[in-house]
Amino acid sequence: MYSVKQVADLAQISVRTLHYYDEIGLLRPAKVAANGYRCYDDAALLRLQKILFYREIGLELTQIKAALDSADFDVVTALKSHHKVLAGKIERLHRLIATVETTIKHLSGEEDMPRKRMFEAFSEEKQKDYEREARLQYGPDLVNQSIKRWKSYTQAQKDAIMAEGNQIYNQLTDALEAGTAATDERVQAILVRWHNHIRYFYEPTLEILRGLGQHYEANPDFAANFQKLHPDLPGYLREGITQYVDTLETAEIAQMLAEDEAKRSKNS
Repeated sequence: MYSVKQVADLAQISVRTLHYYDEIGLLRPAKVAANGYRCYDDAALLRLQKILFYREIGLELTQIKAALDSADFDVVTALKSHHKVLAGKIERLHRLIATVETTIKHLSGEEDMPRKRMFEAFSEEKQKDYEREARLQYGPDLVNQSIKRWKSYTQAQKDAIMAEGNQIYNQLTDALEAGTAATDERVQAILVRWHNHIRYFYEPTLEILRGLGQHYEANPDFAANFQKLHPDLPGYLREGITQYVDTLETAEIAQMLAEDEAKRSKNS
C-alpha cells in the first residue's frame, strides 16, 4: 500500500490533485484507514498512469472517467475533438507570430505600432478558442460559470477589472526588475491580489492556480504576451505562483489533519 504523499511523489502531482480525483470518483483509494488517510494499491497506481496518459493527450477529466469506467467510450471520437482544438491552436500561433514580428519591428524602430495592436492576438473574438481549450483542461462547468459571470458585468466593470489585472502584472514586473525573489513575501502579497482578481471570473481550486502558473510559462500565447512586459516574467510568475499554492496547500492539509484529530478526540 502507498500513502497519498508517496503516490503524489511517484506521479509528480499534488496531494490536492489526488484528493480531487477521489472526490469526483476518478481515482478512489484502495482503502481509507481509520484515521482518514487514503491508501493506494498497485491497481490504483495503474489507473492513475492511464489517467495521466489521457490528460497528456488532452482529454478532459469527465472523458477520462468515461474512458476508464465504460467499455463503450469512443476514444477515437474524443481524440478527433482534441485534434480540432490543436488545429485551432496552430492557427492562433500563426496570428501570434505575426503580432510578434510586428512588435519586433516596432521595438527596432522599423514600424510604429499602437499599444492596442500588441494585444491583437488576444482579442475578445478569440475568446471562444480559449474557452474550448479550457473545457478540455477543467471541464465545461467551470468555463460556463466564468462566461456567465463575465457577461453579468457592465462594460465599466469589465474595464475596471482589466485595469486592475494590468496593475497587478505591472507590479509583479516591477518586483522582478527590482531583483525581488518570486518567493519573497512582498511578491506573495501581490499574488494574493492576483488570486482574488481571478475570482472575478471563477472560484479557482489550488490545482487550477498551480496550473495557471505553469500555463503562463509553457503556453506560447501567454508566455509571449508576458514577455512583452519582461523576458523573464513567465518563469517568474510560475515560480511565485508555485510557492503561493504550496503555502496554501500546506495550510489546507494542516487544517484537514487538525480536523481529523479533533474528530478522533471527540469519538474517543
